[in-house]
Amino acid sequence: MTEQADPVTDFVSQVGDEELVRQRRAQIVAAAVQLFSEQGYYRTKVQDVAKRAGVSAGLIYQYVRDKEDLLLLSILDVLDSYTAEIPRAVGHISDPLARCVAAFRTYCRVVDQRRDATILAYRSTKSLAPARRQIIKRAERQTNQLIAGYIQTCIDLGLFRAVDTELATYQLVMYAHAWALKYWQFAKRFDLETYIEHGLDLFLHALLTERGRALLDRTTAAATARTAAS
Repeated sequence: MTEQADPVTDFVSQVGDEELVRQRRAQIVAAAVQLFSEQGYYRTKVQDVAKRAGVSAGLIYQYVRDKEDLLLLSILDVLDSYTAEIPRAVGHISDPLARCVAAFRTYCRVVDQRRDATILAYRSTKSLAPARRQIIKRAERQTNQLIAGYIQTCIDLGLFRAVDTELATYQLVMYAHAWALKYWQFAKRFDLETYIEHGLDLFLHALLTERGRALLDRTTAAATARTAAS
């Protein structure tokens, strides 16, 4: 597959009805993620995915060319969730520090909702052809740019220390992914929200300047007052 042959674009153009595409894609991708996670990519057949999704194999081929497209769409689906959910979660927030925190919380929550897909991405991306791996890398970079932008704004405003933004972004991303990758261990000790709070404690203590700490203290005090008054 060449760089021009984008399976997501083909998926839409072959069917035409965008709402039907969205519904069918979600149905097929959910079945593919389940089966790839349960029995592995190589052991899973398109017919298996069709049966799990409750559709015919012929219908699946209206949406994808082959099983590798199914894997690609399964991995892209979780990346698409980040790019959709993070802006939605922070769109109403003007405070740059609160926006950065909200973006991280949302990222972690998407990982929790898509644990199987997150693990699948780590385990099976190598099974894709090089051009398809480049599509995944490009989508990952776009997602990370969201987080990096919020971090950079905090640096520019003197709320965070001047650190390497890309490294800081990957620290947050890898921490979020670890919830899925090591869920078997972490879930014994924490629920998701507690895990997020531990991550924020580590991250903010490492990055906040005195100005940033003062803003966080004011924001926390205001939130506590609102809770007490309600």
